[in-house]
Amino acid sequence: MFRFRALLLIIIFAVPALRGQDDDSAKVNYYKLGAVAMATGGAFYYGHILNTNMWWKGEKSKFRLNWKADWEYALGSDKFGHFYFPYMAANIYSDIFRWTGIDEEYSLLYASGLAFAYQTYVEIKDGYSREWGFAPADFAANTLGALYPILQKRYPALQNFSPKISYYPSPRFRNNSHTTIIDDYESTYDWLSINIRNYLPDDVRKYYPSFINLALGHSVKQLDLPGGGHHEFYIGIDWAFENIKDDWGLLNPVRRILSFYHLPAPAVKIYPDVIWYGLKF
Repeated sequence: MFRFRALLLIIIFAVPALRGQDDDSAKVNYYKLGAVAMATGGAFYYGHILNTNMWWKGEKSKFRLNWKADWEYALGSDKFGHFYFPYMAANIYSDIFRWTGIDEEYSLLYASGLAFAYQTYVEIKDGYSREWGFAPADFAANTLGALYPILQKRYPALQNFSPKISYYPSPRFRNNSHTTIIDDYESTYDWLSINIRNYLPDDVRKYYPSFINLALGHSVKQLDLPGGGHHEFYIGIDWAFENIKDDWGLLNPVRRILSFYHLPAPAVKIYPDVIWYGLKF
């Protein structure tokens, strides 16, 4: 997860642009676009420095594919992150490009392309590392994550299925196993938020709250380097605040950011054992 911190900087930068875009804008504001370009270049450079210091300082090799360890690392749970962060970045950058005056269709295309390009650059650099290598499954997850916002736009039914993430300190993290919580897969929970309201009969839908979605969750525990550990699966609810109407647009930045995060909500762990949670973080 460490290598995704540059994308977190993008989110911080993007907040002013999330107040809403002018759909009637007829031309690009090149001052805004220039600011976006400079901030993006800075975030990418920051990401390059972080990745170099943490991942790419070891022994170099010829470009190679890493098939064997691709799914052993973190029991494959890292694949959700490889899907989720390009998905989030593409959505946020689409809003940023709309803020500069670029139309909606091209904003989404440029944003998805940018997210894909950055993640592909990271994977190619991994390919020249003797320790890591190019991971085909990571590349596939990156690609699907960058494309998913486009697919959601083209196929509206997919808008009912949104990836989210949440964090809660694991025993390992509390024992100082990692510097930051986003680097610890045992502290990471992956969620699929499903807007079941749109699948209810009309006479039931009108009474069902628009901000309550079904949530399917996953995490991993007791990880070790050879590929040991186990999966955990959850089912619960997700607070879909992005579905609440805000005619004034004042809450758009908050709702937009929260739409990518699974806030604490009731849930039940269904595997490997059954545990009920009044609030699952």
